[in-house]
Amino acid sequence: MEEMKFKVIGEDGQEIECELLFSFESDETKKSYVVYTDNTYDEEGNIKVYAAITDPNEETINLKPIETEREWKIVETILEEVQAEFEKKESESGQ
Repeated sequence: MEEMKFKVIGEDGQEIECELLFSFESDETKKSYVVYTDNTYDEEGNIKVYAAITDPNEETINLKPIETEREWKIVETILEEVQAEFEKKESESGQ
């Protein structure tokens, strides 16, 4: 699988290289979302993952904030499904 990398400008004005994990469109909101990481870890050792709204028709990636609890719930549900599928494939390949 080909990695898709892009840069964002952090709060301190520094460029941060990020990696696209996956994107999806919600039938409920009719919006497109991207889920990505900057490959850093939180205090518990988990990789940090972020999500944003984007327009797939734009030539460059413009990230727009997710502003509603409902949208965050949709993203969390998709992320859990993707993680469960990944773990299932990993356990099947390890047998």
